[in-house]
Amino acid sequence: MSGPDDSRRAFLTGSTVVAASAAFGAEAAAQSKMVINDPSVVREIEAEFAGYDRALGNNDVAALNGFFFDSPFTIRYGIAENLYGYPEIQAFRSAVVASGVGPRRERNVITTYGNDFATVSTLSRRPQSGKVGRTMQTWVRFPQGWRIVAAHVSVIDAPANP
Repeated sequence: MSGPDDSRRAFLTGSTVVAASAAFGAEAAAQSKMVINDPSVVREIEAEFAGYDRALGNNDVAALNGFFFDSPFTIRYGIAENLYGYPEIQAFRSAVVASGVGPRRERNVITTYGNDFATVSTLSRRPQSGKVGRTMQTWVRFPQGWRIVAAHVSVIDAPANP
């Protein structure tokens, strides 16, 4: 069955496809100009992550809190907690009892997109645990500097073949 609305629907659907194609084309052109892993930006994130790692090993709560973006939109999924917003992350950090031994990091992968966005992915091991920790962080440059806006930490049994 077809009626007068069918041709209008077909026209509007076609217009949507054309508009979406134009938007996609503009987005693709913008992405092709984006520099991925600019060495200077990678070095900035390496330094930030090293500072974060030192603060983690020392349980420097003030420094750890300073690495996270102070926003209700900042998320941290941990091993046994789901933290929504900076206040929950702060409260969690202040309650953590440090082991005094920082994790040994492996396979750090830093990827930067343009000058203001980066991800850090890393594995970690603690002596004699038989477990592998996995951390992923999303960093954004704000006027006050680089901050983590999303993080995920999980632990799995160590694979037989790493």
